[in-house]
Amino acid sequence: MSRSLWTRFKLQIAFVVASSLLMSGCANTGSSMLGEGESEGGGADPRLTQGNDAEFFSKSGYQACAVGAGVGILACALSNSNNKTVCVIAAGITACGVAMGANYYLDQRRAEYADTTTRLAKMNSDVEQDTQNVIARTATAQQVINDDHAQIAQIKKDIANKKVDRSRAQAQIAGIDSDIARLRKDLANMRIKVTEYSKVADAERSQGSSAEIRQVEMNIQRMNQKVASLQKEVDALYSQRSAITLG
Repeated sequence: MSRSLWTRFKLQIAFVVASSLLMSGCANTGSSMLGEGESEGGGADPRLTQGNDAEFFSKSGYQACAVGAGVGILACALSNSNNKTVCVIAAGITACGVAMGANYYLDQRRAEYADTTTRLAKMNSDVEQDTQNVIARTATAQQVINDDHAQIAQIKKDIANKKVDRSRAQAQIAGIDSDIARLRKDLANMRIKVTEYSKVADAERSQGSSAEIRQVEMNIQRMNQKVASLQKEVDALYSQRSAITLG
């Protein structure tokens, strides 16, 4: 690894460790449908805030990297590893991935894999893993969205029949708003990953990489399609929710 690359990596490691320490004492903030003021998960369906897929896209790339790398680096420091430097580098790469941006990700992968074929195979694996995370998140989101649609339909029916329980309906709508806010936050972070992976693919292509880059691009496109599909579902839910007026 070159001196300049190692120096930059040490600075990034210092950043993520400091960020981990800072964030450990801070509460995360989320969004209401019209603004930023509600605690993350406040009123949102627990299926969106808990479980194995809840953390993959709930934080920004820098937040996710800081938390993940901080834990990995601490484990390295406490381990009996003969080469703690290599352990720290591996922890940073594993935790951050493309979350820290295309340039960071590409520099690290090129330092790790000089052979283009091997490097692209690893990149392809990373994209596939994130795509699986998107698919898992979409499956959870779809369950919540279906239930929210059902609640909206019942509220509309009660309004039409003049049997609406206003307090209960307001609480349900607030929960739906929180669901939408959480899903929009996830979608924003998903789109960032798609964008950064696309930048990586463009950079590899500009270096004259082999036809294997096409497989990476195909998987990036597949991820993008999954994200676009979830976006449509969330937009449809928002449209249905916006049609409700309790007066």
